[in-house]
Amino acid sequence: MTSYDQDIIAWAREQAALLRAGRFEEIDVGHIADEMEDVARAEVRDITRRMAGLTARLLRWQYQPEVRSPSLRSMIRVQRERLKVQLRGTPSLQPILADDEWIKDVWADARQEASKETSIGFAFFPERCPWPMEQVLDPMFWPD
Repeated sequence: MTSYDQDIIAWAREQAALLRAGRFEEIDVGHIADEMEDVARAEVRDITRRMAGLTARLLRWQYQPEVRSPSLRSMIRVQRERLKVQLRGTPSLQPILADDEWIKDVWADARQEASKETSIGFAFFPERCPWPMEQVLDPMFWPD
């Protein structure tokens, strides 16, 4: 048997084989639980990254009307669709859209990203997200 610390890929394959074979007494329960929790954290990180990217593009849309190109519009539409697909595939993520701490993290990342992509300073953008996350995802919403 390969140890978790020695080679995680080989370990994971071995653990999967043990599960499929019903050899439960040989399973590394603690590390499997850790890995399952890591999967959940990775999903939250991914939706956070995607939502921050979408929100940053909406900031560009609002504060730089001169860059309202078909390309930017398309990027916003695509990101909204990808997020909706992710939320449909993982409905347990839906409540995060109303979590104040999560929204603060998304907004901080969005402000930072929008600041880097524009000539607008970080401090220029509002300190709090002016839109509910459901509105950010709404294909009819285009801030002006």
